[in-house]
Amino acid sequence: MDTALLFWNNIISTCGVLKIIISDRDPKFTSEVWTNLYDILGTKLAFSMAHHPQTDGSAERMIQPMEDILRRFCEHGMEYKDHE
Repeated sequence: MDTALLFWNNIISTCGVLKIIISDRDPKFTSEVWTNLYDILGTKLAFSMAHHPQTDGSAERMIQPMEDILRRFCEHGMEYKDHE
C-alpha cells in the first residue's frame, strides 16, 4: 500500500485521476497493489489483445510518456513544472 500512497501523493494529486489504463498485461500494472488502487480511484484497467500489434503499440505509446513523467518526478520531486 506504500507504493499506492506514494503514487497518490506525488502523481494523482498533481496530474489527476486516470479514467482508463490500457495494459499489455505486464505484472507491474496487474499486481494487487495497483488493482486496489484502480478500484479506489474508479480507474478502468483494460488489456490489449494478445499478439495484436495495433493495441500493443497503443499501450507502449502510452507507457513511454508515463515512464518519462514518473522519472522526472523521482528526479526532481514536485518541481516538475520547472522542467517541462
